Amino acid sequence: MAAVMDAADNELVGELSNQFPGTSFIEQQTFDNITTLWVPRDKLLSVLGYLKRDCAFEMLFDLCGVDERTRVHTENLPESDFSVVYHLVSFSQYRDIRIKVALKEADCKLPTAIPVWPNANWYEREAWDMFGIVFTGHPNLSRILLPATWEGHPLRKDHPARATELEPFRMTKERQDKEQEAMRFVPEDWGMQRKNEHTEFMFLNLGPNHPSVHGAFRIVLQLDGEVIVDAVPEIGFHHRGAEKMAERQTWHTYIPYTDRIDYLGGVMNNLPYVMALEKMAGIKVPDRAKVIRIMLAEMFRIISHLVFYGTFVQDVGQMSPVFFTFSDREKLFRIIEAITGGRMHPAWFRIGGVAHDLPEGWEKMVQDFVDFMPKRLDHYDKMCMQNSILKNRCVDIGVFTKEEALDWGVTGPGLRATGVDFDWRKNRPYGGYDQFDFEVPVFHKGDIYDRALVRIEEMRQSVRIIKQCLDNMPAGAYKSDHPVTTPPVKDKTTHDIETLIHHFTNVSWGPVIPPGECSVTIEATKGNNMYYLTSDGGSMSYRTRIRVPSFPHLQQIPLISRGLLISDLIAILAGVDFVMADVDR
Repeated sequence: MAAVMDAADNELVGELSNQFPGTSFIEQQTFDNITTLWVPRDKLLSVLGYLKRDCAFEMLFDLCGVDERTRVHTENLPESDFSVVYHLVSFSQYRDIRIKVALKEADCKLPTAIPVWPNANWYEREAWDMFGIVFTGHPNLSRILLPATWEGHPLRKDHPARATELEPFRMTKERQDKEQEAMRFVPEDWGMQRKNEHTEFMFLNLGPNHPSVHGAFRIVLQLDGEVIVDAVPEIGFHHRGAEKMAERQTWHTYIPYTDRIDYLGGVMNNLPYVMALEKMAGIKVPDRAKVIRIMLAEMFRIISHLVFYGTFVQDVGQMSPVFFTFSDREKLFRIIEAITGGRMHPAWFRIGGVAHDLPEGWEKMVQDFVDFMPKRLDHYDKMCMQNSILKNRCVDIGVFTKEEALDWGVTGPGLRATGVDFDWRKNRPYGGYDQFDFEVPVFHKGDIYDRALVRIEEMRQSVRIIKQCLDNMPAGAYKSDHPVTTPPVKDKTTHDIETLIHHFTNVSWGPVIPPGECSVTIEATKGNNMYYLTSDGGSMSYRTRIRVPSFPHLQQIPLISRGLLISDLIAILAGVDFVMADVDR
């Protein structure tokens, strides 16, 4: 289990105890050493407000629920049927804190945290949708990822995980009428007025199937002519129960599911998941495996940013660049295919390292790419970013400030475009990034144009990192020889029956992870991605929480689009760089 909290964490706990005398703060040890405190429900908002205002925890990074009812290993934890977890991040102090609240099933209620952080809105709706936890004072506590007609709360342990556990589906006339009625558009249900004293508003659907929304995503627009009065996003069309599926897959067999979250991020999705498991199991990853992982992750960062670049300029009026960027993306896919055997979804990282060693001839392929790509980016700059039409549509449009970005949970390129010099790889290094020399691109306007510039410069820095991987690839093993690695080391299975039995059970049933909790956050392609895993001492996850960057980014759309034109909204969506699978999970 985790080591004792460091001095700064102990000081923080002391501050809270002094600020809230008589309050019982229960400390929980975790594998990630993040300060984790259980707080009484009646003190929750006061504690959250104090942490934001006086302790510089600027962002509500994540909020999620947990069904605790069937958990076995609850030693030293408060008695609870459900819990709500608030993960706060201080970007100025490079630290986290986790606040937890215990709830009974008969009184599953908490006050909304929206007055402290506005981005709590969607997170609380998700916790209600998935667990039935009520947040009193919430302005619109309704389904967010599931249809309005869904029955039950699917992340509860007593909710079926498979369709085969349910009665066969039948579309009766009554059900069809109910579903049709649920789709009826009523502006008041969306917080919109039909008219005011000056005008009668028009309502327009953008999506859920429209080229500019990059997936199954709907925005309901309230318009005064072409001017946006309000723009309310609707998500969930792409939801497929990724967190629920983690509870029925072994730790190892869930790896391919992670590839499908941000489906443009490839193996980068594997990284926080396997790193969290490695912390929990006490696995030391060999240096060669770390560098291979970083090289592949940066390749996928470039791949994702190339898709952004091409579709971004296409959405604002240029048709030809997308063909160039997808062509360059294909060059990287050929390298990735040669190394991993897969393309978009290689599922190639493993608990303890990677699936196999680098193939013969990989150096020349990578060298050719790092020689080619910088000149290509220079060409794109002249073709796209210096184009006057693109500038007119993007400069000073969709602006948000640093404070707004932190309030709404914006991370990654969007946050760095507001002047925040923070990159998890540089400021809180993980997986070996502390051994690499690269710059963090930072811009200051917080508009669409600057958000694009950050991503473009990140591609240059990714090429720089890949070059260092090429020039300094360590020798040695590509995977740890720890018994929990997957698949486990096989070279000793012929020596004795005990080793053979261990190998057989590990392959058949999957590795057993010690009970406890752990989260790992990385600088993913679209912002900060976190896997927060709970083990109950078995071969499958008790709870897997996936914190994705695109979810809070879309929540900010109304703030940055009101008062602009419909055409500006198209440019804003292009500049967000989201993937709906990342949003909906």
